[in-house]
Amino acid sequence: MKNILVVVDMQKDFVDGALGSKEAVAIVPAVAKKIREFDGDIFVTYDTHSENYMETAEGKKLPVPHCIKGTDGWELNADVKDALAGKKYTPVEKKTFGSVDLPGLIRETVGGEEFAVEAIGLCTDICVVSNVLILKANFPEVMISVDSACCAGVTPEKHEAALETMRSCHIDVK
Repeated sequence: MKNILVVVDMQKDFVDGALGSKEAVAIVPAVAKKIREFDGDIFVTYDTHSENYMETAEGKKLPVPHCIKGTDGWELNADVKDALAGKKYTPVEKKTFGSVDLPGLIRETVGGEEFAVEAIGLCTDICVVSNVLILKANFPEVMISVDSACCAGVTPEKHEAALETMRSCHIDVK
């Protein structure tokens, strides 16, 4: 069985930049440890916006420029980047909360083998839940889990609400 780890948006702007939080900073050591110890295929999503972010539908609802490709805030957190050093991983740029490309990339990687997916990252209540539910819709019979200690939400309350939503959708929350 193949093991897949999806590291969601562990970028500087979400950790300690434009949209960072103390909760996001707090999960970095656990995320880095999980990556270092993981034996399997790793996919790393990058929230990716351009200079016209404020003119987009998202920018109108969340008027905080973040993860503009080519900026420091778009880059991975340094500790996460260090944990990935020497590991083979697939970067996945996404223009919105969930990646519609991720399921196909995983399908290519696993071929016909059985597999399980674990997701970690930021923010639990936006991009983590979006990606996990897209994966569940594409792979309804696959074991999909989320490590709650390696996720943080916009607020602790929203983190917990997103975990409950995922549990309701038959995602294993650790």
